[in-house]
Amino acid sequence: MNDLKPYIAHFDLDSFFVSVELLLKPELKGLPVIVGGSVNRGVVSTCSYEARKFGVHSAMPMKTAIKLCPQATVLKGNYHEYRHYSKIVTDIIASKVPLFQKASIDEFYCDLTGMDRYFNVSSYTRQLRELIIKETDLPISCGLSSAKFISKMATNEAKPNGFLEIPHGKEKDFLWPLGIEKINGIGKQTEPRLRAIGMHTIKDIANTPIETLEKKLGKWGRDLWFKANGIGSAELETEWNQKSMSHETTFHENQTNVDFLHTQLVRLTEKNAYDLRQDEKLTGCLTVKIRYADFETTSKQETIPFTSLDDELIEKAKEIFDKFYQQGRPVRLIGVRFSHLADSGMQMNLFNSQDTRLNLYKAVDDIKNRFGDKTVTKAVVSRKKAE
Repeated sequence: MNDLKPYIAHFDLDSFFVSVELLLKPELKGLPVIVGGSVNRGVVSTCSYEARKFGVHSAMPMKTAIKLCPQATVLKGNYHEYRHYSKIVTDIIASKVPLFQKASIDEFYCDLTGMDRYFNVSSYTRQLRELIIKETDLPISCGLSSAKFISKMATNEAKPNGFLEIPHGKEKDFLWPLGIEKINGIGKQTEPRLRAIGMHTIKDIANTPIETLEKKLGKWGRDLWFKANGIGSAELETEWNQKSMSHETTFHENQTNVDFLHTQLVRLTEKNAYDLRQDEKLTGCLTVKIRYADFETTSKQETIPFTSLDDELIEKAKEIFDKFYQQGRPVRLIGVRFSHLADSGMQMNLFNSQDTRLNLYKAVDDIKNRFGDKTVTKAVVSRKKAE
């Protein structure tokens, strides 16, 4: 394999959450759309290109986004549908390439090394992209090159919904004219440090002695020099597992009522547990997050026996919350996160009722899938709403 030219393709579903929403709501096509939290207190998850023209971007406070683009349609998100379409794309890629890495819910690397013996790799990659578009109606951008990081950068340059190949031997021709901010990993702290010493393009980095970069940036400086010279890894991580899943809510008004906060914990934990079972996962660690009115944010986590059962997870969430919540202090946001995820084939640390209880929850999940996630809720949630 060492004498083979590496071919790495990178696929990235464009504005994935918004793109799925437009499939479900085609009347919104061509309009500014934002997927995110509460209009007054949430943050932008992703947005359409029409919204980006107004300066809206991911992780921006929703309040700011609405000021920039008051005509935008704001959607809370449908994570069940996002996982569904991600699985379709994953299955297509898995059926067409010998080795791939799922980097996230909407991002994939494919190792096509050696396929040039039998196919034109460029044509094959283009056809795979076209197949994904045909089967899903989702826009997807793709980059093809000799290394993972170059392919990802090529994808970014190909957006939206495009394809860009960087042929072998042309890596520097592609990289060097680009600004330093185009390299993944150069963030808000590193960029001004590099610009302060006269580095504005990737070529500037490549022409700087590696020792100078190491002195300024440590080990990252050495890695940066190799990237700037078009040298990168083609090795894929073929086993992708979602590391965590979480839900949180920002309140319209700050809250101090413990019963209300418990109700929200139940609702968020129930949503997470539903997601776990849909992905056939268990969690071994639960984290509760609190953001107070002054924006101080704190969280506490505990490891637990692996489970996906609502009652156990809700009890633990309340227990963690009660341990570290500062009584009487106004709360702006509360969240629940599951981590240490494992396949549900693992033995859960439950008593003899485990199968019955799990089957009961799955039956409830089926009802939600058929009729909507608000058809069945915990009694405590329904009671509080009634009050």
